[in-house]
Amino acid sequence: MKQKVPISTIMSTNVIKLNTTDDLTKAESLFKKHKIRHIPVVNGNKIIGMLSYTDLLRISFADATDEDDEVVDTTVYNMFSVEQVMAKKLVTISPETTIKETAEILSKKEFHALPVCEGDMIVGIVTTTDLIKYLIDQY
Repeated sequence: MKQKVPISTIMSTNVIKLNTTDDLTKAESLFKKHKIRHIPVVNGNKIIGMLSYTDLLRISFADATDEDDEVVDTTVYNMFSVEQVMAKKLVTISPETTIKETAEILSKKEFHALPVCEGDMIVGIVTTTDLIKYLIDQY
């Protein structure tokens, strides 16, 4: 197996993002529409947080099993802002971080996605699913 492969070779570069001015109803819609579980939150071009689908489920009674349902009871969502619910203490990696280093970070932390940044600007995202797919391709 290759030792020094940069994460940029497997990261997603078409990153779905939320702005601090977006609401949680929009977040719910993006999670379902794009079938994703993590959305970086930006202020302008600067990453300031990460919102996961699990974060939404913690504050709502959303039905996690009915992902095709586009009608969501948003009453609880109106009580919180994206900034209140998102994770603020971010671990980020650079495009040059190796796949091995990325896997080590994710194996030790309690989250399943890492924003890939150049400075404060997000250029990609990598998830545990991306890593698993990469490993499968190696065999």
